[in-house]
Amino acid sequence: MQSDSGITAAADSHKASQPDTLGYRTEIVSDLAGIDPAAWDALLSRQPEATPFLRHAFLHALHASGSACGETGWHPRYLTLWVGERLAAAMPLYAKAHSYGEYVFDWAWADAYARHGIEYYPKWLSAIPFTPVRGARLIAEDEAARRLLLQVALALAAESKMSSLHILFPDDAEADLMQEAGMLMRHGVQFHWTNGGEGADPGPGGERYASFDDFLATLSQKKRKNIRAERRQVAQAGITFRHLRGGEIDDDAWRFFNRCYRQTYREHHSTPYLNLDFFRRIGAAMPNHLLLVVAEREGQRIASSLLVYDDAHEVSTLYGRYWGALEYHPCLHFETAYYQPLEFCIAQGIRTFEGGAQGEHKMARGFLPVATRSAHWLAHPDFADAVERFLARERQGIDAYLDELGERNPFTRS
Repeated sequence: MQSDSGITAAADSHKASQPDTLGYRTEIVSDLAGIDPAAWDALLSRQPEATPFLRHAFLHALHASGSACGETGWHPRYLTLWVGERLAAAMPLYAKAHSYGEYVFDWAWADAYARHGIEYYPKWLSAIPFTPVRGARLIAEDEAARRLLLQVALALAAESKMSSLHILFPDDAEADLMQEAGMLMRHGVQFHWTNGGEGADPGPGGERYASFDDFLATLSQKKRKNIRAERRQVAQAGITFRHLRGGEIDDDAWRFFNRCYRQTYREHHSTPYLNLDFFRRIGAAMPNHLLLVVAEREGQRIASSLLVYDDAHEVSTLYGRYWGALEYHPCLHFETAYYQPLEFCIAQGIRTFEGGAQGEHKMARGFLPVATRSAHWLAHPDFADAVERFLARERQGIDAYLDELGERNPFTRS
């Protein structure tokens, strides 16, 4: 793997500021503090899938806290288009020294490169660090700027000394645009819960569950019985829950949550991606998007989960992110990370709950499979051909898996 200085040199082997392109000025931004937060968020608000993870405050917190920075193998190189002093388009872009924290796994590709004596790293990556959530990656004021931004990104990848460009979890319209531009498509599966059940009207006036029991009534008898049994185990252990939002999440709560979060990684013998400084930063900058679920027993806090949400009707989504417990109790994870958030969605009328990456076990709790896509460009023509063939075979497997999951639908069939 290249040194930090080698990665920086490769990432900066292009011109830092390119000449006007169709009236736009192209700039590579290595510090998001150099872009006005209001201008960034105003541009973001115009996107059809503008998740809270794309807000300036969230991204800047990742960098400023040292969670996603050069020292951790994430070198920010945000690709931007300007008209005069107006930000017209932007892509969250990193020069990556590894494949950790991405949730679209290309370790086998890197290994194949290494076996042939070719460097896979550094690579270009457009994604939200540690966040497998679909959303805008080509943030633009109009379709012309969006298409140009993608063209500039592909030109940058071709002109640089990097092996490849990967754009993870774009929205469907962007993925179609990337495929049209010749990028290779990779397909995956996540599990999402819909308030109102399968086929519910997604609009703001659509039907929603009136209560958790209302939701349970739509499930098959076996699934309904199992969920009630799981929740009963937690209640019988004397565990209660509090939901903290916004300013209710004080510094003591953040320090407790950080202990829980780090405990999860300790149990898996791995290193946490995020730190207390990051949590404090988003708590201060975007409190209205945060929900902290705290579990207590005998007056002591024992577990917590952190969720991000946007209750605006055009988004209306709760995103499950992180959880941890300081003591073990059967089914505590399901209650803290799934059932309590579902109660929150029902109470607040939030349309969708995205429970995070993977997790086939979520189907037994009312989540259904959703296809995801990522887009890939590889500079080496032989490897590009090999990866294209691999992705075609993988797609067949994904399609078969989705068909199989469809036969295990947890809801009562009419």
